[in-house]
Parts: sequence; structure tokens; C-alpha cells
Amino acid sequence: MRTLVIDHPLVAHKLTRLRRHETSSATFRLLAEELVTLLAYEATDNLQVRPVQITTPVAECMGVEMAEPTPLVVPILRAGLGMLNGMVKLMPTAEVGFLGMVRDETSLVATTYADRLPLQLNNRQVFVLDPMLATGGTLVAAINLLLERGARDVTAICLLAAPEGLRHLEESFAGRDVEVTVVTAALDDHLNEKGYIVPGLGDAGDRLYGVV
Repeated sequence: MRTLVIDHPLVAHKLTRLRRHETSSATFRLLAEELVTLLAYEATDNLQVRPVQITTPVAECMGVEMAEPTPLVVPILRAGLGMLNGMVKLMPTAEVGFLGMVRDETSLVATTYADRLPLQLNNRQVFVLDPMLATGGTLVAAINLLLERGARDVTAICLLAAPEGLRHLEESFAGRDVEVTVVTAALDDHLNEKGYIVPGLGDAGDRLYGVV
């Protein structure tokens, strides 16, 4: 498993504004979108492309374009929706699937309640959007579902990660013939007794959309 913690002044600046408790939902959504676009640039450094010959206004030359099958972007509902625009802004031709997962606040176990994904994902690069990598239970369950359908190259983009969550992912996918990458803006200190990232930024879904 590969972990990329993006060390960039713009990433740190936008993340700091996200963390502030006084940041409104409207501003939070805008910042999250901007931050995801920055993270997505790093997350797509191994995007599969194919050579193509083109004609410029001056001459013919070789270039590249995204290879088939096109990448699949999967936001985990509901908080992952707040990251979708920032991702597809960078890859507008990618396909989008949706995965609804909810974590039991007592057991911290994630269960699936909505699945709008292709049944076959062979040779597809998949980018999973989940703001918070806390215990890792939700992300492990999501990636396992993708692997069962044939995916072998999965990149998770998270605004924040906790050491406990990264360890869970590493233990879950160690020794398996899969490429799992985590790209995040910061690795925080620890989880509290409720499974929240510390210092974190609170509940990402509530910060994006309000308390429902």
C-alpha cells in the first residue's frame, strides 16, 4: 500500500480554513472542492494513458490521452459527494459510480445501503472519495467491494487521515495482489473515544450539508 501526504502551501492553507469551527457550510463546500482538485492532481500521477497522434496549428506531433476503459470515480455517500465536483473538474470524461455506506456509531462497523457501481471493474482504475479516513472500516469495506468486482488499482482520496485508519488499511491489504493508494492532505494525531480524528475538522458530512 502507498500513502501520499501532500505537503504543499495551498493544501495546508485550505485545510486550515476547513478545520476552523466557524467556517460556514457554504465556504466549507467551496474549500473542499478546491482542496480535492489539488489532491486529485497528485492522485492521478499514475493515470493510464495511451499515445495518440495529433495535428497542431503548426505540425503533427505525438501526445497522450486517457486510456480505455475510462477511470471510475466513486464518492462514498453522503460526505463524499462534497468531493465529487473537485475530482470531475480535473477528469471530466471519467465515469461516476455511487456507494452509500453508514458507520454504526457503537460498533464502528460500516454497512452498505446503496450500490450504483458497475458489476465488472476489470482493468478499471478506481478513485474513491471519502473525506475522513478515521478507523478505516468504511474504506476497507468499500475497497473490498471494488476488488470483488475485479478492480486491482484503487486510489482513495481523503481530506484527513488518522494513523489507526492507515494501519487498518495496511493490515487489510498486505500481501494481496492489488494496488491501493491513499492520498491525503494531512495525517492527524489520533482518534478519540468516539472514533473521531483529532484535531480533525469534525463530522465532514455535517460540515458540508448541516445536521440532518
